[in-house]
Amino acid sequence: MDLIRLSLDEKIYVKMKRNRELRGVLHVYSCTQNQAIVHSMTIDGTYTEAFDSHLNMILGNVEETVTTLEIDEETYEEVYKTTKRTIPMLFIRGDGVILVSPPQKD
Repeated sequence: MDLIRLSLDEKIYVKMKRNRELRGVLHVYSCTQNQAIVHSMTIDGTYTEAFDSHLNMILGNVEETVTTLEIDEETYEEVYKTTKRTIPMLFIRGDGVILVSPPQKD
């Protein structure tokens, strides 16, 4: 949990079940009673962290990579297929999280 708390507003890497990998910015949101969720501090300085103890979290500017295994029908060889997509904002349910870390440097 400390790594996640230190990574607020930073890019993180999340390994998910079913061969999904996510890279995105862990958000911090402020919220008051009469205000929708916004990405800034309120006047009184209150804020809500966009994650909880179950590892539910909100990521922005997400790059999702899904790897699937397919069998070639002619040769019966294993073929790994990678699909990527970009998602502006994503809520991650914590029960699918395997690993959270800072992103690997390219």
